[in-house]
Amino acid sequence: MNLEVLVLYYSRHGSVAALASQVARGVNAVPGVAARLRTVPPVTAQAGERLPAIPASGPPYATLNDLGDCAGLLLGSPTRFGGMAAALKHFLDGSGTEWLNGSLSGKPAGVFTSGSSMHGGQESTLLSMALPLLHHGMLLVGVPYTEGAVSATRAGGGPYGASHLAPEAAQTTLSEEEARIALHLGRRVAEVALRLTPARPR
Repeated sequence: MNLEVLVLYYSRHGSVAALASQVARGVNAVPGVAARLRTVPPVTAQAGERLPAIPASGPPYATLNDLGDCAGLLLGSPTRFGGMAAALKHFLDGSGTEWLNGSLSGKPAGVFTSGSSMHGGQESTLLSMALPLLHHGMLLVGVPYTEGAVSATRAGGGPYGASHLAPEAAQTTLSEEEARIALHLGRRVAEVALRLTPARPR
């Protein structure tokens, strides 16, 4: 049975979903590891408004059990004023029991984001997502400069994690370098998860 790495994200216009798909490909490229894709519902200001339990399209909504089940975590969000989107933060804010239980402690994690301007806060968004993961005791995995795309990119991507530059909402196609960095991040988290998981008896 494969280990599962949770790819958990919120996407408004599709850019973060495109990154999540590429990150998941990287996870699935590692023998013995599989990606579990999950999303979170939007946060609404309308009191009493109820969302369907299952999204109309895309992966299912995450539950806190997904956090406990995973051998690693890849977390993605659009950039919102230099920080993660409220929908993702709302989900993480509800993970106090998992924090108390230490269910994520010692597991690897990586982060990814998409933003509409080159200097619009992608790096600070990645760091904002890293903070709760550190509080959970997770081991942060970045993208080393041995991945040549980190130096070559003229759009998104860097040592803190994968990112995508989308000046227009409909611009969801990743550049070659962005795709390589996202793939590398997913593969790296999966490889670390495999190394950190004790060998199971056959």
